[in-house]
Amino acid sequence: MREYKPKKNAQKSVNYKDRFYVSPRIPRESVESDGVYLSDVQTLQMQVKIMESYIERGTLVIWVEKDEIFRVLEILKSMSYDVLSELSAMDYLESKGGFEIFYQMLSLQKAKRLRVKTFLKKGERIESVSTLFSSANWSEREMYDMFGILPLNHPYPKRILMPDDWVGHPLLKSYPLQGDEMAQWYEVDTIFGKEYRGVIGPEQRDSARVDRYDSKRFSHLGYEVGYGEEVKENKERARPIMYQEEDGVLFVTKLKPELSKELKERK
Repeated sequence: MREYKPKKNAQKSVNYKDRFYVSPRIPRESVESDGVYLSDVQTLQMQVKIMESYIERGTLVIWVEKDEIFRVLEILKSMSYDVLSELSAMDYLESKGGFEIFYQMLSLQKAKRLRVKTFLKKGERIESVSTLFSSANWSEREMYDMFGILPLNHPYPKRILMPDDWVGHPLLKSYPLQGDEMAQWYEVDTIFGKEYRGVIGPEQRDSARVDRYDSKRFSHLGYEVGYGEEVKENKERARPIMYQEEDGVLFVTKLKPELSKELKERK
């Protein structure tokens, strides 16, 4: 097994840094600029403590304590914010020692969006809202799968994307971009066994990588290449390239390379 190098500061380590560059921030507007949002905040403030509230890109954002999350969403649901479209977390373990968790709400009646945010310190727990919104069931499982945050009283606390025996949580900033030793050999070990590592080789973690000379994983336009055979550059094509299947849409003209035009410059 290769030597492990700590990657806690991975999000800070980039190839190029401009010391004069300041990241632009999304402008924040006062809640008073929108009558509907102002009324909602005032109604909510009478029942729970709101730490901060503002409007970003037309969406109301409110910050509350983590222990108030279930109560806040319960009140918002009674205020016609009856759709929980998304919830997840953001990793701030290195800089702040915890996670920022958000709940994206939608009111169809008011045609308004509202985002509830809270901060969860490392090791703390937060209550599940799956009993309020069915959509939270899978979103909370994904949050556990990707970040390791498992809400209390979740009805089915299991991974949802990664295998049950997976080690680690892939969306943590400390997680290696190419996967760790376990990720590199997971499918080979699971399907064939560790004794086949030398035969098959490590898994290619870069899904965007295309090797034009690889005849095991990629097909080639215009002619057939046998599995594992050498790809020859100047081999004569068995048929011309036509960017549509033979039995395609009848009313669409087949695109032929000789009829195409290449622009020399942008119009």
